[in-house]
Amino acid sequence: MGARASVDAASRAGAPIDVFFLLLSGSLVLDWAGPAEALRSANRHLEALGQPARFRLHFVSPSSQSVSSVGATLSGLAPLPAALPRPGWVVLIGQSGDRLNLQTEDTRAALHWLRGLRLATGECELLCVCAGAVLAAHAGLLTHHQATTHHQHLGELAAADPQCDVQANRVFVADPPVWSSAGVTCGIDLSLQRIADLCGPAVAAQVAQSLVVPLRRNAQDAELSPFLRHRNHLHAAVHRVQDALSRAPQADWPLQRMAEVAHTSPRHLSRLFAEHAGVSPHDYLRGLRLSIATAGLASGQSVTQAAQLAGFGTDTQLRRAWRAAGHVGWPSHLARAAQAG
Repeated sequence: MGARASVDAASRAGAPIDVFFLLLSGSLVLDWAGPAEALRSANRHLEALGQPARFRLHFVSPSSQSVSSVGATLSGLAPLPAALPRPGWVVLIGQSGDRLNLQTEDTRAALHWLRGLRLATGECELLCVCAGAVLAAHAGLLTHHQATTHHQHLGELAAADPQCDVQANRVFVADPPVWSSAGVTCGIDLSLQRIADLCGPAVAAQVAQSLVVPLRRNAQDAELSPFLRHRNHLHAAVHRVQDALSRAPQADWPLQRMAEVAHTSPRHLSRLFAEHAGVSPHDYLRGLRLSIATAGLASGQSVTQAAQLAGFGTDTQLRRAWRAAGHVGWPSHLARAAQAG
């Protein structure tokens, strides 16, 4: 987990990521259009914050045009690149039909190209949506990796590569440099997670709001970040306040100031938070600050330093929030453990 976090931290300040969607005959439109729209939306939100776009989208195929699963012809597709820029992602998606057809000319060409990939975390990564994982398995890219796929293709995936650790009943599986998701709309969940990893959870929440989809993670993944919790709603005013708090959790946030962001009264804002987020505005802010303080303690900062970093007025406020969240021990215990490690 630490290695992945360090890679993501380095990537966050690095060059834009070139994302190559491999579109073959019969490609399922939602498998690639959903993730592509999520990444495009992330670029738009980053630019609104004065930050450069992170994702450059490319649509490639062995043929210049391809007929999609719904019968629409996709034209102007770029050829398969001889070499991938670094960092780069390859996105593999499902196709219409009960099983992957390996006998078509474009599928054979795609497999030949995929077998030449050299995956590396933070450099060349693979994202599989639906039966895209089956294609990756036939190319030998999932050997000794955990992966998932649409429930109808789980047996096909296991047969394609017996050395792939197939995970059933999962929204998505992270085994860098391989990422895989279950069918169709789960590609959006996977994209939101990668956006959160690389651009920050606040941007991922804004993308989810723009796409009108919930932010969710699989139950077997780590607990939701406080920046992502309480965002599974569609109320614009509440999201507006949550966005503002996420961007500057260390700032002074009396309820009146939050209400001004929402363009409503303090009392009404409290009602809106209770109804749509299931938490009070100040409890939501406290969760954000506690997350920041915990990260500071884990990195070796003292309780006082972590409290100041997170926006707690005093060490006592941090300790109260710590105990209210149900943490065992005290913040100082985590700080000492980090310093000793």
